[in-house]
Amino acid sequence: MAARSSRKPARQGAHAEVSRARLPHADVPNGRPLGPDFFDRDAQVVACDLLGKVLCHEVDGQVLWAAIVEAEAYYREEKASHASLGYTEKRKALFMPPGTIYMYYARGGDSYNVSCAGAGNAVLVKAGWVPAGEAADDGAAPAPAAMIAAMQRRTPLPSGRARPPARLCSGQTLLCKALGLRVPEWDRVPIGTAPLRLLDVGHRPRAVLRTTRLGIPPGRDGHLPYRFVDAGRAAQATRPPLRRLARGAAPSAIDVPPGDAAPDWARLLGLLDRPSRPAAAHESSRGTLRDTVGGTVGDTVRDSAGGAVGDRARRPR
Repeated sequence: MAARSSRKPARQGAHAEVSRARLPHADVPNGRPLGPDFFDRDAQVVACDLLGKVLCHEVDGQVLWAAIVEAEAYYREEKASHASLGYTEKRKALFMPPGTIYMYYARGGDSYNVSCAGAGNAVLVKAGWVPAGEAADDGAAPAPAAMIAAMQRRTPLPSGRARPPARLCSGQTLLCKALGLRVPEWDRVPIGTAPLRLLDVGHRPRAVLRTTRLGIPPGRDGHLPYRFVDAGRAAQATRPPLRRLARGAAPSAIDVPPGDAAPDWARLLGLLDRPSRPAAAHESSRGTLRDTVGGTVGDTVRDSAGGAVGDRARRPR
């Protein structure tokens, strides 16, 4: 494929027809492209359903992709939402049709969000995972070495060393930096516009961890449990959620029925209105999430990025 133009993709109207053809490149994961209709649902439902989907972008002829492992939901009615502060040109995408990309700067970095059903409601794609080496135990194929090297060049550690592949996208601004997503190019653009694709590659989490969002200032509804993490890939989250167990903030666990190709997330989320159970043990080759019976914390799930990612906005969504 020819190198990508630096020209910003044309913005389109409500549910305008967008290209859904796969990027014709051998390094693109095999999956079904998703369009705006995917986001025309409740923000929490969309956040859960995003887990396992692959965000794929081509920059200057290089395909870059990551599987989404963490997402947060935001509603206009709650104080943590940018939309709660009212309509402005900078926040316009939040009030556009579902499936419109909303990007903003978070402490010097870019942040990728998409509008959902209901004006002002949206999801924040918080973190992703790039499988390296052998295929993962959940069936994910390893990413091409050349792609990983390209993403490492985009996200060096403060020391200048290459960032470990497992932490390439562990944070909202790291994710955007690794994938080459920038505010001027993608804000207010409909999902599905080339050369950026959201792909359903068939992965469904075995369980989802539900907890409070990160970086919410006091008094801005930070208690709401609208952060969702793929339990089997939680080691790649911005902050592995089971670390919070030491501070008494145990996440709830949503078990996904085995073999369910299309989980009823609305129903599964409703089950959490009942007394929630502690997060169960989920193991993967990338880290062990231990049960907290007896006060044990999942101490093998560590941040290998060498320090804070620094990806939280001063003012939340």
